[in-house]
Amino acid sequence: MVIRPGEIVTMVGSNGAGKTTLLRAISRVIGARGTLRFDGRDLTALTPEQVFGLGLVQVPEGRQLFDRMTVEDNLRMGTYRRRDDARIQQSFERVYQLFPVLAERRQQIAGSLSGGEQQMCAIARGLMAAPKLLTVDEMSLGLAPVVVDQLLGVLGEIRKQGITVLLVEQDVFAAFSVADRGYVMETGRIVREGAVAELEKDPEVRKAYLGVQ
Repeated sequence: MVIRPGEIVTMVGSNGAGKTTLLRAISRVIGARGTLRFDGRDLTALTPEQVFGLGLVQVPEGRQLFDRMTVEDNLRMGTYRRRDDARIQQSFERVYQLFPVLAERRQQIAGSLSGGEQQMCAIARGLMAAPKLLTVDEMSLGLAPVVVDQLLGVLGEIRKQGITVLLVEQDVFAAFSVADRGYVMETGRIVREGAVAELEKDPEVRKAYLGVQ
């Protein structure tokens, strides 16, 4: 699997295919066989904190916010390894431009936000870490289509800022609408890969994931 700088790449597959496990392996939360390289570095022997410090940041499934903390404090948690105060302030400004509702609710307790707003907060927290590669796990889970569309638009804006994105999704339609390339995973193995335009024409992908004969 290869992810090139500036791309949005998606990994799609059914529930239980191994997509989240792959993200955990990339982040070094769990061990993995084989070789993992990021930005020229071998990640195999690194800890999750070291990988995070290289700019590989994960937005986990289920948001995993600090529910009793404010929106702003949750965002600040993404900066805990940063010491560049001026740039941190610029990061706040950028995420509040991407998510105006978070600016309005910066002092609101995160646990009281709607599901869509919590997902926005989780993505914004990831961006506060100044990632080179942002991995996003099941972003659309449990959200209304209008909110998903809004978040997909944000991913496009994130790419314009020079951030590479790996999007893991069950919602293949959503994933393909924003990604440049895709991988299809089944039972822990990659069974298809290519440009989204090619995957959309693949008979097996169309039948299994797009509901088209």
